[in-house]
Amino acid sequence: MTGNSYSVFNAMVDIVAAPGKALEEIKLHTSWLWWPLLITMIMASGLMAYYYNWVDFPWLVEETIRQVPVEKRAESADAIRQFMHPGTSMWTAVVAIVLFSFIIYAIQASYLHLANKLITGADIGYGQWFSFSVWTAFVGVFGALAGFVIIFTADSNQLPTQSLQALSLNSLLVHAGPGEPLFTWASSLTLINFWTFFLMSIGYARWTGADIMKSTVIAVLPWAVIFGGWAAMV
Repeated sequence: MTGNSYSVFNAMVDIVAAPGKALEEIKLHTSWLWWPLLITMIMASGLMAYYYNWVDFPWLVEETIRQVPVEKRAESADAIRQFMHPGTSMWTAVVAIVLFSFIIYAIQASYLHLANKLITGADIGYGQWFSFSVWTAFVGVFGALAGFVIIFTADSNQLPTQSLQALSLNSLLVHAGPGEPLFTWASSLTLINFWTFFLMSIGYARWTGADIMKSTVIAVLPWAVIFGGWAAMV
């Protein structure tokens, strides 16, 4: 399906089923980015909104206090109890998802735009790279779906926030507890990240004509530095 018969809905299916084909079409249709952008943010925001209205909130407050280091727990407890309310927590999460999504996409698009200018020199504008960043992150909807599955299959509504990250390295491999050195790092790195890196690598190669090895290095380098440096510090 090519040309006028290929739509944004075809691209949303093909980014999973036939990513090379989808990415070639996406390059030609920058305005399509609003569909995956809105769907991704709505899914992630919907998960957090549902969670904060479902979870046993008094339990969650006390669980949050228990995760504070012992030496700071007493002085932090009152502030946490005063700040944490279902509505406040929900809207804080939603606003953070929207803001950080735009920030991350903007920074990544700037990096890819600069890398292309300096290394490969293909005629690709910043807006196209922003669209590229949004589309390659579209598979994040599967992370949100996994979070909903965790909620719907939970034995009770006493479920910590980190349990929603069913596809994280911590849930799958590391199994670190709150407060342990690798907990935040392993909870932040998920299978969705690796899927996104794969899409970015083949997408950069398709868009610029660079070989796949160079494309993989360019696509993954910033994230390797971030997570590698973070791992070294913990």
